[in-house]
Amino acid sequence: MNDDNPLIDHPDAFQEGLQRLKDGDIPSAVLLFEAAVQKSPESSEAWLFLGTSQAENENDEMAISALRKCLDLDPTNLSALMALSVSYTNESLQKQACHVLHLWLKANPKYSHLVPGAAPQLPNHGVMSFMDSGVHGDVCEKYMQAARLFPSDVDPDVQCGLGVLFNLSGEYDKAADCFVAALGVRPNDWQLWNKLGATLANGKQSERAVQAYHKALELYPGFIRSRYNLGISCINLKAYKEAAEHFLTALNLQSSGRGLPGSASRNAMSEGIWSSLRLVVSFLDRQDLYNAIYDNNLEVLNREFGIGSSVGNSSTGETQDETSR
Repeated sequence: MNDDNPLIDHPDAFQEGLQRLKDGDIPSAVLLFEAAVQKSPESSEAWLFLGTSQAENENDEMAISALRKCLDLDPTNLSALMALSVSYTNESLQKQACHVLHLWLKANPKYSHLVPGAAPQLPNHGVMSFMDSGVHGDVCEKYMQAARLFPSDVDPDVQCGLGVLFNLSGEYDKAADCFVAALGVRPNDWQLWNKLGATLANGKQSERAVQAYHKALELYPGFIRSRYNLGISCINLKAYKEAAEHFLTALNLQSSGRGLPGSASRNAMSEGIWSSLRLVVSFLDRQDLYNAIYDNNLEVLNREFGIGSSVGNSSTGETQDETSR
């Protein structure tokens, strides 16, 4: 939680957080949902939105914490289970991701019969993360059985789960096919477009990944995670200046979305994005910008790369993108 949350006393933090999400202001939504869970710690819905917003804000560690709290309160929350599997995958916690996808099937009334017996427990966060191939194969087979139950009625969530599972095993072509199938049902789902982009990038198809990321950002310009992933794909394509522009756009979004006028804070910005920007600056051989990078000086860097101070609705175009980001 942010110790200096300027929105901690908002009278209706949860509803305002939903509005900020609708407006594309993810960082402010995070602050509002943090305020909401502090006021109503038993609200599983507030914890869910805090978790999913943290993930969209490029912070899977905090997302995992919030989503687990949601599931402590509501163990069968399907949205939280699917989102948690994605965040575990992004954090290279493969065993946990596989386990949570198993839980999702058990919790879903349409597919619970595929997982007989008592419901398995939520996995410990700190246990060994290496995935057992036998367990992965078993869960993957159950998801394929679920997909075959209703062949003429594609369930995009089942396809998403399969996409994550194939990402876990490095079968990126199969994973991409699953996300494409899901998009056939939900063509305006920016998160699915981003997942498709990350999968294509992991499969060394950076040009196609860029197209998918652009579609995600067309649908939701404030999607910081997709903006960051787009920058990574630009690195893979050796388009270093464009990569820097995307990273700066993401950092500006994080910095400006602080809820109150004039309250931008460098603490809101992702160190992972700054690290990627440092890498790009070194590729560009811009040693003159090293101090600005070290000082997290957005003003100087924005000026050098021609980034406007207001970037909230802009939409611009082999380090590995994270699986299902």
